[in-house]
Amino acid sequence: MSKTISIVEDIMSANDQLAAQNRAQLDAHGVFGLNIMASPGAGKTSTILRTIEAITPALRVGVVEGDTAAVTIDADKVSAAGCPAVQINTGGSCHLDAVMLAKALPQMPLDELDLLIVENVGNLICPGAFHLGTHANVVIASVPEGDDKPYKYPNIYRNIDALVLNKVDLRPYIDFDQEYFERGIRLLNPNAAIFPISCKTGEGIEAWADWLRAKVK
Repeated sequence: MSKTISIVEDIMSANDQLAAQNRAQLDAHGVFGLNIMASPGAGKTSTILRTIEAITPALRVGVVEGDTAAVTIDADKVSAAGCPAVQINTGGSCHLDAVMLAKALPQMPLDELDLLIVENVGNLICPGAFHLGTHANVVIASVPEGDDKPYKYPNIYRNIDALVLNKVDLRPYIDFDQEYFERGIRLLNPNAAIFPISCKTGEGIEAWADWLRAKVK
């Protein structure tokens, strides 16, 4: 085995061990962790804000925001919605990892939360490779991105629990074959739940929120 492969395996093993510790910490506080991944512009933050609107105050929500730059735009939006938020600056890294989340968890009031949403960095490649210790993984796709994303970036879809297809209100204006898109998801992950939604109109938000409520409980 080459030295390069050994180093990569060591990194991933260390990450997985810390991810298990993160999971144990969430379990100890009775908090359900949700890792949200997507490409830039798919609507991660918009979906999170719509989700908060749908499930609070019945569920207490906190958010960890991952970003490659030291900006707090998304965290400020979550705070304005009445939920505690912590910003992680990855320093240019294209994904969050278990180490970053471990540093963020002590900054969250875990005893006062039911659900912790982690907004990963906008990327369809790297985030899927690094376990964080959350209980579920979700990818948000969007109609303007095109219907071929599951075929071009298959790895990120293989181990997700749900796929949220955002911006479905744009289907009349964009050449998007939803059947083709969903067939790509099913080929990779037959058990993933699929939720077509529109953060603009509210379409599909309640079905997505129902799934999340069930997971948290």
